[in-house]
Amino acid sequence: MAHAEHRIVVTFDRDFGELVFRRGLRAPAGILCLRFVPEVPSDVTAYVSRLIREGINLRGRFTSADRRRLRQRALVRGR
Repeated sequence: MAHAEHRIVVTFDRDFGELVFRRGLRAPAGILCLRFVPEVPSDVTAYVSRLIREGINLRGRFTSADRRRLRQRALVRGR
């Protein structure tokens, strides 16, 4: 559904990258894999809002992020 609707997926699932890169799952518009445990649900909203304010482009990328750093890798769409 995320692929069809050109959505960015926010997940804590560390296996999501394997599904896209190794198993050929159709990639959504972007994937943000969070690698921290939020103390409260609003931590996630605050973190994503901060990325957007800082101009971090999540579209077309697999982004893996903890509280101090992030890494990005290009996604291949349309599989």
